[in-house]
Amino acid sequence: MTFAQYDARALETLDAMSKKYKSIPAFEANLAYTLTNDTEKVNEEFKGKITVKGDKYRLVLPEQEVINNGTTVWTYLPEAKEVNIDSYDPNSDEINPSKIYETYKKGYKYLYLQDKTEGGVLCEEIDLVPEKKDAQYFKIKMFISKKDKSVQSFTMFDKSGNRYKYTLTKFNANANPADSYFTFDPKKYPGVEVIDLR
Repeated sequence: MTFAQYDARALETLDAMSKKYKSIPAFEANLAYTLTNDTEKVNEEFKGKITVKGDKYRLVLPEQEVINNGTTVWTYLPEAKEVNIDSYDPNSDEINPSKIYETYKKGYKYLYLQDKTEGGVLCEEIDLVPEKKDAQYFKIKMFISKKDKSVQSFTMFDKSGNRYKYTLTKFNANANPADSYFTFDPKKYPGVEVIDLR
Protein backbone atom coordinates (compact mmCIF):
# COMPACT_ATOMS: atom_id res chain seq x y z
CA MET A 1 0.00 0.00 0.00
CA THR A 2 1.57 3.29 -1.06
CA PHE A 3 0.65 6.25 1.05
CA ALA A 4 -0.44 9.30 -0.89
CA GLN A 5 2.04 12.10 -0.83
CA TYR A 6 3.02 15.24 -2.67
CA ASP A 7 4.77 13.62 -5.59
CA ALA A 8 7.08 15.87 -7.65
CA ARG A 9 6.48 14.00 -10.91
CA ALA A 10 2.71 14.17 -10.48
CA LEU A 11 2.96 17.87 -9.61
CA GLU A 12 4.94 18.65 -12.76
CA THR A 13 2.26 17.04 -14.95
CA LEU A 14 -0.62 18.62 -13.00
CA ASP A 15 0.95 22.08 -13.25
CA ALA A 16 1.47 21.68 -17.02
CA MET A 17 -2.15 20.52 -17.41
CA SER A 18 -3.43 23.44 -15.30
CA LYS A 19 -1.40 25.96 -17.33
CA LYS A 20 -2.81 24.57 -20.58
CA TYR A 21 -6.45 25.02 -19.49
CA LYS A 22 -5.84 28.43 -17.92
CA SER A 23 -4.52 29.71 -21.25
CA ILE A 24 -7.77 28.80 -23.04
CA PRO A 25 -10.46 31.54 -22.71
CA ALA A 26 -13.32 29.08 -23.34
CA PHE A 27 -13.68 25.47 -24.44
CA GLU A 28 -16.30 22.87 -25.31
CA ALA A 29 -16.01 19.11 -25.18
CA ASN A 30 -18.19 16.08 -25.61
CA LEU A 31 -18.44 14.07 -22.47
CA ALA A 32 -19.08 10.43 -21.67
CA TYR A 33 -20.24 10.02 -18.08
CA THR A 34 -20.25 6.57 -16.50
CA LEU A 35 -21.55 5.65 -13.05
CA THR A 36 -20.51 2.21 -11.81
CA ASN A 37 -20.94 0.43 -8.50
CA ASP A 38 -19.79 -3.20 -8.43
CA THR A 39 -21.60 -4.16 -5.22
CA GLU A 40 -24.90 -2.63 -6.34
CA LYS A 41 -24.41 -3.91 -9.92
CA VAL A 42 -24.90 -0.41 -11.29
CA ASN A 43 -23.47 0.53 -14.67
CA GLU A 44 -25.01 3.58 -16.32
CA GLU A 45 -23.60 5.65 -19.12
CA PHE A 46 -24.70 9.04 -20.40
CA LYS A 47 -23.36 11.20 -23.17
CA GLY A 48 -23.28 14.94 -22.75
CA LYS A 49 -21.49 18.16 -23.48
CA ILE A 50 -19.61 20.63 -21.35
CA THR A 51 -18.87 24.26 -22.12
CA VAL A 52 -16.50 26.22 -19.89
CA LYS A 53 -15.64 29.92 -19.93
CA GLY A 54 -13.55 31.17 -17.02
CA ASP A 55 -15.55 30.45 -13.84
CA LYS A 56 -18.71 29.69 -15.79
CA TYR A 57 -19.83 26.33 -17.11
CA ARG A 58 -22.81 24.56 -18.61
CA LEU A 59 -23.05 20.78 -18.37
CA VAL A 60 -25.71 19.20 -20.57
CA LEU A 61 -26.68 15.59 -19.82
CA PRO A 62 -29.79 13.72 -21.05
CA GLU A 63 -31.71 14.06 -17.77
CA GLN A 64 -30.38 17.34 -16.45
CA GLU A 65 -28.53 20.52 -17.24
CA VAL A 66 -26.29 22.26 -14.74
CA ILE A 67 -25.57 25.91 -15.46
CA ASN A 68 -23.18 27.96 -13.33
CA ASN A 69 -22.36 31.60 -14.02
CA GLY A 70 -19.84 31.83 -11.18
CA THR A 71 -22.35 33.04 -8.57
CA THR A 72 -25.58 31.09 -9.22
CA VAL A 73 -26.19 27.44 -10.09
CA TRP A 74 -29.28 26.34 -12.01
CA THR A 75 -30.11 22.62 -12.18
CA TYR A 76 -32.70 22.08 -14.88
CA LEU A 77 -34.61 18.79 -15.03
CA PRO A 78 -36.41 18.71 -18.41
CA GLU A 79 -38.61 15.67 -17.62
CA ALA A 80 -39.85 17.13 -14.33
CA LYS A 81 -40.12 20.58 -15.97
CA GLU A 82 -38.41 22.17 -12.99
CA VAL A 83 -35.31 24.20 -12.29
CA ASN A 84 -33.58 24.47 -8.90
CA ILE A 85 -31.68 27.68 -8.25
CA ASP A 86 -28.92 27.81 -5.67
CA SER A 87 -26.03 30.09 -4.77
CA TYR A 88 -22.66 28.83 -5.89
CA ASP A 89 -20.20 28.41 -3.04
CA PRO A 90 -16.65 28.34 -4.44
CA ASN A 91 -15.37 26.93 -1.14
CA SER A 92 -17.65 23.89 -1.02
CA ASP A 93 -16.32 20.34 -1.47
CA GLU A 94 -18.30 19.97 -4.66
CA ILE A 95 -16.13 19.18 -7.65
CA ASN A 96 -16.63 21.99 -10.14
CA PRO A 97 -16.14 20.86 -13.78
CA SER A 98 -14.76 24.28 -14.72
CA LYS A 99 -12.11 23.88 -12.02
CA ILE A 100 -11.11 20.22 -12.42
CA TYR A 101 -7.74 21.40 -13.73
CA GLU A 102 -7.12 23.25 -10.45
CA THR A 103 -8.64 20.79 -7.95
CA TYR A 104 -5.26 19.38 -6.95
CA LYS A 105 -3.97 22.76 -5.73
CA LYS A 106 -5.94 22.86 -2.51
CA GLY A 107 -6.56 20.05 -0.04
CA TYR A 108 -5.15 17.13 -2.04
CA LYS A 109 -2.15 14.88 -2.06
CA TYR A 110 -1.16 13.50 -5.46
CA LEU A 111 0.74 10.50 -6.70
CA TYR A 112 2.01 9.52 -10.15
CA LEU A 113 1.19 5.82 -10.69
CA GLN A 114 2.20 4.84 -14.22
CA ASP A 115 2.03 5.61 -17.90
CA LYS A 116 -1.07 3.96 -19.32
CA THR A 117 -3.05 4.10 -22.54
CA GLU A 118 -6.55 5.43 -21.95
CA GLY A 119 -8.99 5.74 -24.86
CA GLY A 120 -6.14 5.19 -27.33
CA VAL A 121 -4.06 8.02 -25.85
CA LEU A 122 -0.84 7.50 -23.87
CA CYS A 123 -1.48 9.15 -20.51
CA GLU A 124 0.03 9.62 -17.10
CA GLU A 125 -2.18 8.08 -14.41
CA ILE A 126 -2.32 10.29 -11.33
CA ASP A 127 -4.34 9.82 -8.14
CA LEU A 128 -5.54 12.78 -6.08
CA VAL A 129 -6.36 11.95 -2.47
CA PRO A 130 -8.13 14.52 -0.27
CA GLU A 131 -6.37 15.56 2.94
CA LYS A 132 -9.73 15.73 4.74
CA LYS A 133 -10.81 12.30 5.96
CA ASP A 134 -14.52 13.15 5.65
CA ALA A 135 -14.30 14.39 2.05
CA GLN A 136 -17.15 13.43 -0.29
CA TYR A 137 -14.75 11.53 -2.58
CA PHE A 138 -11.83 9.51 -1.20
CA LYS A 139 -9.96 9.56 -4.51
CA ILE A 140 -9.94 11.22 -7.92
CA LYS A 141 -8.07 9.34 -10.64
CA MET A 142 -6.89 11.48 -13.56
CA PHE A 143 -5.54 10.39 -16.92
CA ILE A 144 -3.56 13.24 -18.47
CA SER A 145 -2.23 13.00 -22.02
CA LYS A 146 1.57 12.79 -22.07
CA LYS A 147 1.73 14.59 -25.39
CA ASP A 148 -0.40 17.71 -24.88
CA LYS A 149 -1.27 17.59 -21.13
CA SER A 150 -5.01 17.56 -21.81
CA VAL A 151 -7.35 15.68 -19.47
CA GLN A 152 -8.39 12.43 -21.11
CA SER A 153 -10.60 11.33 -18.23
CA PHE A 154 -11.13 11.66 -14.50
CA THR A 155 -12.92 9.30 -12.11
CA MET A 156 -14.27 10.21 -8.68
CA PHE A 157 -14.60 7.44 -6.07
CA ASP A 158 -17.00 7.84 -3.16
CA LYS A 159 -17.24 5.84 0.05
CA SER A 160 -20.40 3.98 -0.93
CA GLY A 161 -18.61 2.30 -3.83
CA ASN A 162 -19.77 4.60 -6.61
CA ARG A 163 -17.31 5.51 -9.36
CA TYR A 164 -18.15 8.54 -11.47
CA LYS A 165 -16.05 8.65 -14.62
CA TYR A 166 -15.92 11.57 -17.04
CA THR A 167 -14.19 11.08 -20.39
CA LEU A 168 -13.62 14.12 -22.61
CA THR A 169 -13.67 13.83 -26.41
CA LYS A 170 -13.92 16.27 -29.32
CA PHE A 171 -12.21 19.02 -27.37
CA ASN A 172 -12.70 22.46 -28.95
CA ALA A 173 -10.34 25.13 -27.61
CA ASN A 174 -11.78 27.82 -29.91
CA ALA A 175 -15.28 27.96 -28.45
CA ASN A 176 -16.72 31.45 -28.05
CA PRO A 177 -19.98 31.13 -26.08
CA ALA A 178 -21.90 34.26 -25.09
CA ASP A 179 -22.13 34.99 -21.36
CA SER A 180 -25.91 34.58 -21.62
CA TYR A 181 -25.35 30.88 -22.39
CA PHE A 182 -24.38 30.48 -18.71
CA THR A 183 -27.67 31.69 -17.25
CA PHE A 184 -31.07 30.00 -17.24
CA ASP A 185 -33.90 32.12 -18.61
CA PRO A 186 -37.25 30.64 -17.46
CA LYS A 187 -39.04 32.63 -20.19
CA LYS A 188 -37.47 30.35 -22.77
CA TYR A 189 -38.90 27.29 -20.99
CA PRO A 190 -42.68 27.76 -20.80
CA GLY A 191 -44.31 25.86 -17.93
CA VAL A 192 -41.08 25.31 -16.00
CA GLU A 193 -41.42 25.36 -12.21
CA VAL A 194 -38.77 27.50 -10.53
CA ILE A 195 -37.60 26.29 -7.11
CA ASP A 196 -35.39 28.91 -5.49
CA LEU A 197 -33.21 27.39 -2.76
CA ARG A 198 -31.15 30.52 -2.08
